[in-house]
Amino acid sequence: MNIVLLGPPGTGKGTQAERLQKVLNVPHISTGDIFRKLAEEKDELGVMAKEKYWGQGKLVPDEITNKLVEKRLAKDDVRKGFILDGYPRTIEQAKALDKIMKKSGKKIDYVIEIQSSDEVIIKRLAARRICKTCGKVYGLDVPPKHDNKCDIDGSELYQREDDKEEVVRERLMVYRQQTLPLIDYYNKKGILRPVNGEEPIDVILENIVKLVNGKV
Repeated sequence: MNIVLLGPPGTGKGTQAERLQKVLNVPHISTGDIFRKLAEEKDELGVMAKEKYWGQGKLVPDEITNKLVEKRLAKDDVRKGFILDGYPRTIEQAKALDKIMKKSGKKIDYVIEIQSSDEVIIKRLAARRICKTCGKVYGLDVPPKHDNKCDIDGSELYQREDDKEEVVRERLMVYRQQTLPLIDYYNKKGILRPVNGEEPIDVILENIVKLVNGKV
């Protein structure tokens, strides 16, 4: 089962991917995971991407990102499938992914689009806080037991700069411009499956599982 998760920032793609991988027993792969893993393995392309781009806070060019994704999808752990989160972001990347899959004789089975209104996303991200020590994420669905303190180690929680309202609105605008054309691209292929991202976390997961199991 090869799945792509799409949706604006703040719709919980990462959370759903982590839960879904346990249900389907296939790895959750984000572009960040790809870059870090290949750099840790001293892969030449991965190291170069770190030193020149993402390690410097710069966007990795499509050509390099596509090659890194191809290398990651050649690993043994994806033989039974994968859940891609954060890639593709553009039509060009989607076409590159099609070529990667065709080379290996595979295909993308489903593209799950987690939908949510801008106002709900802004409200959700405005409430998101992260532990300074362990990185645990808290929010509307999973609030900390004590204000501004991590449940695990008691460390202070902080708000990411890109979770502030003015930044979120800018991120959403960029998403609409770059990624929304992917919705039409995959809809025409007949593999797009929309999911209401404003439901509780467990309900969203249940609905995704029903979709990929053909029960909807």
